[in-house]
Amino acid sequence: MYNVFIGWDLHEIDAWHVLAHSIYRHASAPVSITPIIKSQVPLRRATDLRQSTEFSFSRFLVPWMAGYQGPSLFMDCDMMVTDDIVKLFKQFDNKYSLQVVKHDYECSTTTKFLDQVQSPYKRKNWSSVMLFNSPKCAHLTPIVVNTSSGMYLHQFGWLDDSEIGELTPEWGHLVGEYEVPEKVPANIHWTLGGPWFIDYSDTEYADLWFEEKDLMNATNERY
Repeated sequence: MYNVFIGWDLHEIDAWHVLAHSIYRHASAPVSITPIIKSQVPLRRATDLRQSTEFSFSRFLVPWMAGYQGPSLFMDCDMMVTDDIVKLFKQFDNKYSLQVVKHDYECSTTTKFLDQVQSPYKRKNWSSVMLFNSPKCAHLTPIVVNTSSGMYLHQFGWLDDSEIGELTPEWGHLVGEYEVPEKVPANIHWTLGGPWFIDYSDTEYADLWFEEKDLMNATNERY
């Protein structure tokens, strides 16, 4: 069983369900998907004015939610996969505590969806897809997540650099930040705003998102 945890936000419920559907539809093996709903986890820290989603900090509770057992994948909800998620898990390397897509870019805008401020910082978007080696993240407890600064968590101050491995870039394509690749990425990330928002309904790969949503809402006769 492959364990996936997806951040839940009331503004992006459609996005959450489409991402989950795309994972199930392409998976070649059983996948368990868990929504990270803030009211259901021990997150008691005050809301940070810079956080753009309800799961900005609860994502770091994934190893705890997994019982500190096995590899566990976290994903932002503003994504959609077009390939088998098992291929991402196959990149798991036990020598690392965490594996991420190591983005290296400068933000192209100062705002994003819902007119939120786009905050640039070191290792921006590294925490949007995280493959945790849960047993090696036992120090990432609810107390640590509740009391540590946002930058400490998102820039992985709780790890040595040598403990952070890499996932291949097709699992973290940033729409609007990267050039359109020749091949559709394995994971499309609408980090600036996705097609479920009216203002982004014609953004890059929006047609694929609407197709996936239609498949999700179709009867079983479509499969």
